[in-house]
Amino acid sequence: MEKIKTIVVEDVSLELKGTLSIIRNDIPEIEVIGTAQTEREFWALMDGGAQPDLVLLDLGLGGSTTVGVDICRKLTQKSSVKVLVFTGELLNEKLWADVLDAGAHGIVLKTGELLTRSEVMDVMSGKRYVFNQPVLDKLVERFRQAVTDEKLKRSASIEYEIDEYDERFLRHLALGYTKDMISELRTMPFSSKSLEKRQADLISRLFPEGEQRGVNVTRLVVRAIELHIIDPSNLEADE
Repeated sequence: MEKIKTIVVEDVSLELKGTLSIIRNDIPEIEVIGTAQTEREFWALMDGGAQPDLVLLDLGLGGSTTVGVDICRKLTQKSSVKVLVFTGELLNEKLWADVLDAGAHGIVLKTGELLTRSEVMDVMSGKRYVFNQPVLDKLVERFRQAVTDEKLKRSASIEYEIDEYDERFLRHLALGYTKDMISELRTMPFSSKSLEKRQADLISRLFPEGEQRGVNVTRLVVRAIELHIIDPSNLEADE
């Protein structure tokens, strides 16, 4: 089998030595043809004629979490090089999503089992979304939560007779829109006066009879969140 020509991008010297040790001891198929501790060093290798099959990429280069994403995006746009992210960004899930959007073939976190031969071989065989167990655990947790939230939202929509306009109205109130602003949305064909009536109607549906008096917009939005009618982590405005 031909060696997998690899460039390792890692800005912390001690961690670079650890990664090279893992490769040397556990992944004999890899031939390290270069290492880089900065973006400049990496592109100097590429411009100097390096032709890697795989780039093992850290994300937090020089204290910046965006440099690794930029490298990944530029690399995958102009070549067929495989990119496997090997990072200590354990909690920055948005960064994981960003680098996957940028074309990364997988993410291995520097925790748990660390980098293994199977992950490298999966990437080189053409698999997408190659993850180690800590990432998989997080994805499964998020999937289960999303399913539960969707179930609760459907139940609340049925129980409180919430239609798409109710949900849209509450969502934009949560985003800080006034009724005048909401009435100008193309997706909300209602006047401000009609929205006042809708707000009063929602209060009557979402609150017990003895608690309806004096409910303002903030309390209404909080109640909608409590009932899972709107999701505070997924609030987007319509055009």
